[in-house]
Amino acid sequence: MQSKEIRNKRYRARKHRSLLVGALVVLLAFAIYFISQIEPVKKRYIYPYPYQELVMLYAEANGVSPALVASVIMHESKFSNDVHSPRGAIGLMQLMPETAKWIAGELEEADFSLQKLHEPETNIRYGTWYLALLEREFDGNLVLALAAYNAGRGTVHEWAEEYEWPSDFREIPAIPYPETRLYVGRVLKDAKHYETLYHSVVDAK
Repeated sequence: MQSKEIRNKRYRARKHRSLLVGALVVLLAFAIYFISQIEPVKKRYIYPYPYQELVMLYAEANGVSPALVASVIMHESKFSNDVHSPRGAIGLMQLMPETAKWIAGELEEADFSLQKLHEPETNIRYGTWYLALLEREFDGNLVLALAAYNAGRGTVHEWAEEYEWPSDFREIPAIPYPETRLYVGRVLKDAKHYETLYHSVVDAK
C-alpha cells in the first residue's frame, strides 16, 4: 500500500514537472513572438518613412527601388524638406540648384523655381528621376550611381577612367573620397533595412 502511495506521489510530481515545463515553453514562445513583433516597430523609429506614397509613386514611375530612394532621403536630409547644405543643396534629396534647373529643363517644366525644391513632391520627383538617370548611365551599377549622386557624375567617370574600374565595380573601399565611400556603403546597407521593414525592393545590380 505504501509502495502504491509512493508511486502515486512520484507520478503526480512528474506530471507537475511536465505541466511546468509545458507552461515555460509556452511562455518562452510567447516572449519570442512578442519580441519579434516589437523589433520592427523599434526599427521603424530608427528608419522612418515620411512621404512614403510619394516615394512609391515616383520610384515606380522611374523604375528605381523605393527602398533605395527612402535610404537616399534618410542620409541626405533625414526627411526634412527645409534642409540646406553648406554647398547649397536643397530639400529632401539635397538637389543642387544647377542640377535641379537642368532636370526641370529635361522634364520640360518651364515654371521651375528654386523655391519649389522645398515642396516634397517636386523634390522627390526630381531626385528620383535623377537617381534613375544615374542608374542607367552606370549600367545599373548602384555603387557607381550612388557615388555619382554624392560626388558628381563627372567625378565618378574620371575615377572609373583613372583607376580602370570595370562596369561591374563593387569595391566601395576603393572609392577615393572618404565621404563618398561612407555614403555609398551606408545608403546600400540602410536600403536593405527599408526593404525589410516596408517590403519594397532593392535591386542591387
